[in-house]
Amino acid sequence: MSKVKRAWFCQHCGAESPKWLGRCPSCGQWNTYVEEIISGNEKENLPARNATPLRFGEIRLEEQERLSLNNGEMDRVLGGGLVKGSLVLIGGEPGIGKSTLSLQIPLNNPGLNTLYVSGEESARQIKLRAERLSPGDKNLEENGNCIVLCETSLDHILVHAGEIKPHLLIIDSIQTVYSQTVESSPGSVTQVRECAARLLKYAKETNTPVLLVGHITKEGNIAGPKVLEHIVDVVLQFEGDNRYAYRMIRSIKNRFGSTAELAIYEMTQNGLREVTNPSEMLIPMHDQNLSGIAVAAMLDGTRPFLIETQALVSTAAYGTPQRSATGFDIRRMNMLLAVLEKRAGFKLSVKDVFLNMAGGLKVSDPAVDLAVAVAILSSTFDLVVSPRWCFAAEVGLSGEIRPVPYLERRVAEAAKLGFEKIFVSGYNIPKSLPGNIEVEKISGMAALCKQIF
Repeated sequence: MSKVKRAWFCQHCGAESPKWLGRCPSCGQWNTYVEEIISGNEKENLPARNATPLRFGEIRLEEQERLSLNNGEMDRVLGGGLVKGSLVLIGGEPGIGKSTLSLQIPLNNPGLNTLYVSGEESARQIKLRAERLSPGDKNLEENGNCIVLCETSLDHILVHAGEIKPHLLIIDSIQTVYSQTVESSPGSVTQVRECAARLLKYAKETNTPVLLVGHITKEGNIAGPKVLEHIVDVVLQFEGDNRYAYRMIRSIKNRFGSTAELAIYEMTQNGLREVTNPSEMLIPMHDQNLSGIAVAAMLDGTRPFLIETQALVSTAAYGTPQRSATGFDIRRMNMLLAVLEKRAGFKLSVKDVFLNMAGGLKVSDPAVDLAVAVAILSSTFDLVVSPRWCFAAEVGLSGEIRPVPYLERRVAEAAKLGFEKIFVSGYNIPKSLPGNIEVEKISGMAALCKQIF
């Protein structure tokens, strides 16, 4: 009989310790160690792979076989489709739309034999959601491509998967699944790590793609050990504000494609709708010209789109001025305010400044700096900036207008949407320019203010 081992695991990073620790030495978090029982059962003897060392000239480059999900946004984020034998992890906060998206995949692909495993909802709840996502679908009752299994035992799930032999396996969620070989509660570090490893083994041996749904912590990280993200092949992050209808999927890790991709959806009554043109939700949506508004030509990953920047500057009602930014780094906004006051001579230290990015999108592109500065100045002096103008440049600490990468894509996107003029850095000269848009080159904040106001 094998000996049972007990150990302490950090619930944040998965670090193991023989005793309890108040602070994890690996990630620095406090009070995260939980005692778990590691079963001493002998592991099954797996046959050794007959691997052969190969030279580069002996390695054949064959294109990986992919499964199209009949979803343009999802296929683009995955790099062209779902690679057979891959393990994909989708993380997001509760209510963001993870289960909705995972159920829409088999509903939109009648020819894709899918095993949908749910450990959180009953079969009745899943059917009610399917009827809501596909109203008026007469083939829903006779649709045999999607098989629903309400089970949390990994051993039973793999038995059913071996009998059904699906084209796609969906697990909702990985935190509810447990393995009987590990004597710990579901969702623990040991359970999540063991279940993910066995599902990866199943995916590689059967050449079946597996889609895992995972929860996130309060900090926005995927719940469970950090090793979970190392085990899987693709990590997708579901982002968005529940107050807005739009949802974003970012590719954090992708072994079969680019990690600089972004998919945008709109949550409707009938599920998630693809937003093929992101600028439709981010550009101005008002009839009259208003002050404090400027449009930025930004880039998220490799995808260009235009976003409306809104600023409100008012006299401080109390002694200490307020600073608030939604969708933009407030520290960078304070830096831009200091540059405008120090280098351009605008007295903004006694003003309340409020900044908002349209659509609930979180912006990190430095090219938005110029649009933020213009929106703040426009609100300060109550001067209107033409809604047919956009901006794409970075603002330096000395007040200079710095260049940004991929300027040709930004200019082409602005020209496609009908903008008349785009303001860029004078040190950034695009190679090819569309004929229907004017490119204005500026080098400093003083010259910018003269040209705009």
